[in-house]
Amino acid sequence: MVSVSFFAAFWLFFAPAASDPLDDQMRKFLDLVRVVQAENADPVDGAKAFHEGAIPGMLKRLDPHSVFFDPGQFQQLQEMQRSTSKGFGTVVSLLPGRVIVLQTLPGTPSAKSGISPGDEIIGINGIPLHQLEVEQLVQLLSQSRQQKVGLDVRRPGNARVLQFVLTPEEVASPSVDRAFFLKPNIGFVRVASFDTDTGKQIKAAIEKLGGNNLKGLVLDLRNNPGGVLPAALETAGLFLKPGQRILTIKGRAKKDDEASVKPDATPYTFPVAVLVNGKSASASEIVAGAIQDHDRGTIIGEPSYGKGIVQSVYTLSHGTGLALTTAFYYTPSGRSIQKHLAGALDEATATDRAENTMVYHTDSGRLVKGGGGIQPDQIVHPAGATPLRAVLETTGAFPTFATSYVRRNSDIKADFEAPSTAMDEFQVMLSQNNIRPSVSEWSQERDWIRNRLSQEILNQAIGVEKGDEVEAKMDPQVLAALKAIGAL
Repeated sequence: MVSVSFFAAFWLFFAPAASDPLDDQMRKFLDLVRVVQAENADPVDGAKAFHEGAIPGMLKRLDPHSVFFDPGQFQQLQEMQRSTSKGFGTVVSLLPGRVIVLQTLPGTPSAKSGISPGDEIIGINGIPLHQLEVEQLVQLLSQSRQQKVGLDVRRPGNARVLQFVLTPEEVASPSVDRAFFLKPNIGFVRVASFDTDTGKQIKAAIEKLGGNNLKGLVLDLRNNPGGVLPAALETAGLFLKPGQRILTIKGRAKKDDEASVKPDATPYTFPVAVLVNGKSASASEIVAGAIQDHDRGTIIGEPSYGKGIVQSVYTLSHGTGLALTTAFYYTPSGRSIQKHLAGALDEATATDRAENTMVYHTDSGRLVKGGGGIQPDQIVHPAGATPLRAVLETTGAFPTFATSYVRRNSDIKADFEAPSTAMDEFQVMLSQNNIRPSVSEWSQERDWIRNRLSQEILNQAIGVEKGDEVEAKMDPQVLAALKAIGAL
């Protein structure tokens, strides 16, 4: 049964001033609650009615990012914010029913236990993996990182199933996870997220590659969901001129605010191309939008996600909490980074649609499109999957062959490229597994197959960083970026 004291507390917290036009609506709502309380066939759980019904229903009309937390959810959120990232330090290749180890990071639980590249994890805490889909594997692996775990491992050349017990430890996960040369004096830096030290990590990576001596840089922000705002501002300041605006923050209850490059900044001046895709969001879009609006570099790839909101977390009464959208981010030219908010109020929706038809200009007068997200200067899609490529990837042919090849060849160097003999051996393995591409298919895909073989062999022999270098040099979006900065 709903208690009167609960409703009274709710009214005292949410009640507007007497002159507020919402006053009548709140009274109507409370009248409705009293009728339900008195007349409903079953007793009404007041907390459940408000926490799972009235409040989420109201927030749903605002935007999908504003969320109410009941006491249990809010406590869980606070615990997550205080927790550290733990794991085993293992880089794996996931296939339906298969988890193959590509690399164990030095000093981590997996490396100290003796797990090696090429090992296949076939069971976790007694759960066999062979019938699990990739999504289920991801979920199981994520859960296993929270506590001590038992692994059943099959090692190539060893008939006995090996068993390992690993205890998760805090594992460093730098936000700048790749930095290498695509060509002489042409650098590539991949940023996985924007954390407190990301700006410093990007600068350190650029300096390691040569700093101002570089002739060009490809900055990869694909699949980067964003992070903390100061890191985005610091990153943009590495490329923009002192005093140039990076973003504007606008909200109904907040005074407009601007963020600009610090007056004493000493930015790099080499040509820059930035890669984005549909999973580039928030801080990634702030950096890409500022670089685009100031004509500092070329944005290449696919339209970004479109998340440009300021969220404030409020602690409410009775242990509850609220994450509320309080403002929006705008690029230097005035474009809203936030895309249309599904479920938003009609007035906001109309404003958003109007903005989608507006045209904005960069510093040089180029036209750029608004309406949410960052629209690349050049739309370039990832390489498509042909039928043969799909078969080879889904069957795990490449990591399986790489495991065998690395075991038989211990002298693989960092500049390794799959020789013709390896290509022939791979073709024989495919045939033994009833995969027999036609001569035409094999000929058309030969370069791609050689590249993937080289990548997977390097993944296990040297490390995934070296394998990523091979992959990047065949990536259509990276190749377009090289052309944009005059390196191709």
